[in-house]
Amino acid sequence: MHTTRSHEFQTRAVEALHDETLRTALGRAKDGFVLKRRLAFDALPEYEQLRDRAVAIKNHTLEHLDHYLERYEQAVIRQGGQVHWAENAEDAQRIVVEICSKAGATSVTKGKSMVGEEMGVNAALEAAGMEVVETDLGEYIIQLAGEPPSHIIAPAVHKTKGQISDLFHEHHAKYGLTKRLTEIPDIVNEARQVLRQKYLDADVGITGANFLIAETGSNIIVTNEGNGDLTNTLPRVHIVTAGIEKVVPTLDDATTLLRLLARSATGQQITSYTTLSTGPRRAGDPDGPAEYHVVLVDNGRSAMLRDEFREMLRCIRCGACMNHCPVYGAIGGHAYGWVYPGPMGSVLTPLTLGLREAKDLPNACTLNGRCAEVCPVRIPLPDLLRTLRHRQFQHQIGTRRARWALGLWSWLARRPGLYHGITRWQARALKWLSGKTGRLKAMPLAGHWFKGGRVLPVPQGETFMDAWRRREKKP
Repeated sequence: MHTTRSHEFQTRAVEALHDETLRTALGRAKDGFVLKRRLAFDALPEYEQLRDRAVAIKNHTLEHLDHYLERYEQAVIRQGGQVHWAENAEDAQRIVVEICSKAGATSVTKGKSMVGEEMGVNAALEAAGMEVVETDLGEYIIQLAGEPPSHIIAPAVHKTKGQISDLFHEHHAKYGLTKRLTEIPDIVNEARQVLRQKYLDADVGITGANFLIAETGSNIIVTNEGNGDLTNTLPRVHIVTAGIEKVVPTLDDATTLLRLLARSATGQQITSYTTLSTGPRRAGDPDGPAEYHVVLVDNGRSAMLRDEFREMLRCIRCGACMNHCPVYGAIGGHAYGWVYPGPMGSVLTPLTLGLREAKDLPNACTLNGRCAEVCPVRIPLPDLLRTLRHRQFQHQIGTRRARWALGLWSWLARRPGLYHGITRWQARALKWLSGKTGRLKAMPLAGHWFKGGRVLPVPQGETFMDAWRRREKKP
């Protein structure tokens, strides 16, 4: 498992803000994601109805999750596969290593899987003496760099073309590929050239799952490179790793969710490859694995199912929330310190690792609400982040100064007359302090906000309530 650094969020965020290369890479990627998504949904008149249907599907499944998981397991067994249950990441690591060891594996190919990152499967297999090769181009790039993903659908979004060229030049020389490449098609082709033999040599292929179908025992993955197909058909053993919330009742239900997934993630109507795997190779099949295993991972999901964070289990991992998040857009994914970045990570990481470990993440949000607006399954992320903040305050997690400030604000907010009087005075004082510039470069008790040269636009000299009253008095 990648080293957890969620407790270092503030330090890493400041470093990211000063990284000009990172900011350039994030700016280019964000514009593409946001524009393509908007165009895709503008061309889909039934978008809101699809969202409502998706929410109903996920809510129904979560309400009866035990039933559908049992149906899924029975269907997998009928198709000749095996299902393994992992309570936590350590259980999942052990199960995967045991399957690979029993198969006598020395080489393992792996498709992109956020649950695989969550359970730390690469490190566990490497510790057992096996070679693990990421087959998704983005994951392959960051594997060479020795870094975790910075985005759930574009793991190497923080890398520039020049940085990737340098990585390939450094690591591919052992394959006789010594020319430094500068064009994207050439870089992609070199990766294909290296990975082709890895696919053929692999004893085990590991993929994730976008959806698990209870009625058929099928696993669906979506990719744009075809790496998932090669990973699950060429090796003699195929292992699927998935969170328990990935199950849906029927293929029709999966179709509804697929119509939202690609549009939300990459702005496509559908990904280049949408692949269903159902059990091991049968008599007469031209290819496919001899063994088919599914590792279903809980790792805190059952606890979420029982409390007010159940809605987070609707997440289909499209990445739209982080693509539209101003905080993620400024600092990237690595600052969040674990597998899941952005708004969804700011909810999932504290719930999985603990609020004390990830105490800064629920506060790394402006609560502008954009993430909830674009979420295809209507997860109220700002509400969940506010709930985590409330828990922090209740459990006295965070600095004494922050708790004191929140307590003072709460006391004032319950006294409207005093609150409006103080805010009216504050607005006028800030305007006076800014002089003719209309901006402040420093404020008492707000030093962290101004780090990195940021300035604060000041109010116009009156509060919103005063401006509203003045507006209402006009004829």
